Amino acid sequence: MTLTPVRLSPDSPPMVRAVVVNRDQGLAGQQAEALRAAGYEVELCGGPQHEPCPVLDSLPCPLVDRADVLVYDAWIAGSSDGGRQLIAQLRETYVDLPVVLTSVDRSLAWVETEGPHRVTPLVGTPTPEELRAAVEAALADQGMAV
Repeated sequence: MTLTPVRLSPDSPPMVRAVVVNRDQGLAGQQAEALRAAGYEVELCGGPQHEPCPVLDSLPCPLVDRADVLVYDAWIAGSSDGGRQLIAQLRETYVDLPVVLTSVDRSLAWVETEGPHRVTPLVGTPTPEELRAAVEAALADQGMAV
């Protein structure tokens, strides 16, 4: 499925829609603000610990369906294994949708940067500039699933 970016007017450039999925509402707000300041349209999701998550049941998610890029907290499912399972399910359902994975640390040996479950990882808490650069890199990688 290919999404068409939103246009504010016929003459404006397309607006890219990001969905920020983070268990920490304060951090989610900071990430959303950084992306909005860079011109992205942003929606927020609290993840499977706070809201029903159809992706865990291999079903489409209305928020993800509207997204051009996802920004996911690596620990959104509450554990390393839960995060791995969520990303794997997400990648099975949304093969070419760019995913930026935040809060990555050395304990997450499952993080892949190539292949069908690939993500763009960000170690620790990224600065607004690092987040925007990772989103741009993930968008540039779109369609590269192998």
